Amino acid sequence: MRIIVIGAGEVGRHLCQQLSNEDHDVVLIDRDQDKLRRVERDLNILTITGNGGSSSVLREAGVSKADLFIAVTDIDEVNLIACIMAKQFGARGLIARVRSEDYLHPDSPFNGDDLGIDLLINPDKVMAEEILRISSFSQSFEIVEFANGEVMLIGYHVERDNPVCGKTLLDLKSQSEKGDFVVVAIVRDGETIIPRGEDTIRFDDRIYVVAKKKDVASAELALGMKRIPLEKVFVVGGGRVGLNVARKLEEQHIDVYIIEKNSDQCEYLAEELKNAIVLNVDGLEARELVQEGIDSADLFIAVTNGDTTNILASLLAKHHGAKKCITRISHPDFIPLLGNLGIDVALSARLVAANMILRFVRRGVILSVASLLGSDAEVVEFVVSDRWKYIDTALKDIKFPRQANIGAVIREGEVIIPSGDTVLVNGDRLIIFTMKSAVSKVEKLLTA
Repeated sequence: MRIIVIGAGEVGRHLCQQLSNEDHDVVLIDRDQDKLRRVERDLNILTITGNGGSSSVLREAGVSKADLFIAVTDIDEVNLIACIMAKQFGARGLIARVRSEDYLHPDSPFNGDDLGIDLLINPDKVMAEEILRISSFSQSFEIVEFANGEVMLIGYHVERDNPVCGKTLLDLKSQSEKGDFVVVAIVRDGETIIPRGEDTIRFDDRIYVVAKKKDVASAELALGMKRIPLEKVFVVGGGRVGLNVARKLEEQHIDVYIIEKNSDQCEYLAEELKNAIVLNVDGLEARELVQEGIDSADLFIAVTNGDTTNILASLLAKHHGAKKCITRISHPDFIPLLGNLGIDVALSARLVAANMILRFVRRGVILSVASLLGSDAEVVEFVVSDRWKYIDTALKDIKFPRQANIGAVIREGEVIIPSGDTVLVNGDRLIIFTMKSAVSKVEKLLTA
């Protein structure tokens, strides 16, 4: 597939890296020559220096032959204009990132439907949705939904006092009443392991589990994960992300405290929110937080525009007794480091947005792919066709790559947690956990 990306920022570079690794023909356009040189040094892609909204630059990039055109510069208007021009030149698929929510409103003359853009992504909206998904499961640090929400991939951190420490996956299966879950990966000391039955769970592991939505509670019980009712939440940062999160949480009748140091913004928040308590204080004022009861917080969310503030505020909250924290950061390179500091969940708005775009890109026989934050692994959703080489074959007889694992099979609306004896039939949808290094092998096998 020929893909043109406008914008060599964090999102653009991440997209180019993923798409290039999957052997797509990628062209990256940006005005900053230094950024392009750094990308060229690391990736085997074509780069063009220039304005992505220029017709001559788009012609040079071969936009008329583009299967997909992705505009992710920091300027909304450039992204929209570039997509409009690309459509006129003949690009077949269009994606634009927009920061202003005005462009997402149905009444806006510039919304995606009216402009013929296939996907409009607002980073703040996507970030708020991700935070709310993770907050709904008290001990999870990542959640991905498949099959219209019927299948869930959930990441858990194994604490020191968890009774599963030292047990093998076979032990867990034998002790579970239903067994309707699969541990598809273990992240240990920065390394991702695709486990087998004899592998053991250890303290401080991060495990990824696939389960039916209705069986998540029983899976958590079998894995020693205690569900903590979400009753009291602190949100530091009253911008668009903080406001959207606070609004949704108070709709769930949760006690919300939103902390914002700008007094004018506090007045706006007080008007927009019905029941949340708005505090005009600095998120790093420990005395103020303690007085408001941070020690009894079930969840602490830091979503200011400053990485330093978010990280320090989260560490402060954890020190004073907050049970879980979700921290927004701009630089995704920090994600692996923050877990060692005690931060439960670190989210990069740029990576969250990029992963949403990647899920849109990978369609067809492969329905979707989700890259997991802080891990070198992905989850592939694949549909079995009647032309597949391994139709009507049991899983144990299919030579899946060692670095891949099937977590679930969806058949005629029913979710099956598979065993080696599960036979795959035409129309089955498979949820496959795989290392990024093995993605090409998995795709080759699935299209054999």
